[in-house]
Amino acid sequence: MLSAALSKLQKIYPLTDRSLTGLSHTEQLEALVKGGSRFLQLREKELASGPFLEDAVRAVRSAHAGDVIVLINDRADIALMAGADGVHLGQDDLPPAAARKILGTSAIIGLSTHNLEQVERALNEPIDYIAFGPVFSTATKKDTEPVTGLETLREARRLISGVPLIAIGGINVGNLGSVLGCGADSAAMISEVLLPAEEITANIERLLVNAEGVLYQ
Repeated sequence: MLSAALSKLQKIYPLTDRSLTGLSHTEQLEALVKGGSRFLQLREKELASGPFLEDAVRAVRSAHAGDVIVLINDRADIALMAGADGVHLGQDDLPPAAARKILGTSAIIGLSTHNLEQVERALNEPIDYIAFGPVFSTATKKDTEPVTGLETLREARRLISGVPLIAIGGINVGNLGSVLGCGADSAAMISEVLLPAEEITANIERLLVNAEGVLYQ
């Protein structure tokens, strides 16, 4: 049974990106929430820890005022200090068990996986959801793993039970139906949601409607 917080996961899982948009994480979050997002992630790869923490504190405060769930990418320390709902970890970040010790039993912990062996190992970790990909090629991650494709996503779905599966990597409105049709519970998106920056609210509104009405392929 999903926790009350995790039950707010939608079919579109947006991530913020300050370097892509030129906007603060708080500004991006507020635009996403205005468009209907209720579960999202702050992703920061360049900003120093201090300024990121200041922005994250503001973003989390704004999110929680609207009963919105917000996770921090990679940084369990920032998640703890900002009062976020959890952390999304990569394969080279803190082990999930260590993040769980830092954040506690009620935190949401997600883990990125890039092949079926990593999926199988993830099932034995104290996590709440598994991300898998990149399903397609992506320009928003510099150190990207090999593309998995749809069939491997389908195989990952067969392995996973009891926790949500998030598809990641190169997902857009054109291939969203195929991704959800492979059994993904949600699709993580960055550029498709955030660009152009002045249209973030309209973008997420359109994508959420599309995800609910998509014909799975």
